[in-house]
Amino acid sequence: MADDNDSREHVTIVETDGGGGGGVLAVVLLVIVVLVLLFLFRDQLGFGGSKTEINIPDKIEVNVN
Repeated sequence: MADDNDSREHVTIVETDGGGGGGVLAVVLLVIVVLVLLFLFRDQLGFGGSKTEINIPDKIEVNVN
């Protein structure tokens, strides 16, 4: 009777359909990190800053023939 327990089969069921959101979360975090880095280093990359100068003339001459 003691040998009957050794011949038992064990089956492990692994469900993998519920955990597929990790890749989407990684992509979203990567996009956020890239946007923050672009914002922090926008002056070094040339994306604007306080060096923008706008010159508006006092008058505009128009010749109509």
